[in-house]
Amino acid sequence: MKAETNIYYQTFMGTFSGILRWSQLDELWEVLKSIKSDDWYVYAVGEVPPKNTTTYKDLEKFILEVDKLLRQEHSEDYCGIVYVDNKTHPTFIKIFDPNNLGTSCSTGTAPPVPAWILSKIQPIDLPSALPQPNNRKRWWKKIFKRT
Repeated sequence: MKAETNIYYQTFMGTFSGILRWSQLDELWEVLKSIKSDDWYVYAVGEVPPKNTTTYKDLEKFILEVDKLLRQEHSEDYCGIVYVDNKTHPTFIKIFDPNNLGTSCSTGTAPPVPAWILSKIQPIDLPSALPQPNNRKRWWKKIFKRT
């Protein structure tokens, strides 16, 4: 199956709202905790995508730990590194690593890749599904003289 037709990929490439303030992040975590469900996938991008959802207890643990990490390592008075598909009924949340944010100029078909994704949809191997930038494709072809 091509990535472009995969529901996970389509959702990943969809529209998201930024969680700009720490208080908004607190609100998002409270929404997730209030749902108390075992149907979330917790995906560390770059690792093997999970085949099974996590337990509510493990989701709570992840929220606690990632919140602590974000607040310790993103020493700004704003959040701005968490994005959600729907703030009141979330099904897909992108969390970026404060120590690996890349450039704010990243645009086009290859968006920056988050470090962690919480989703109600089973993940795919996201790094292999995202297109490489053309300059990297040209670089790769030049090394091995591929056309």
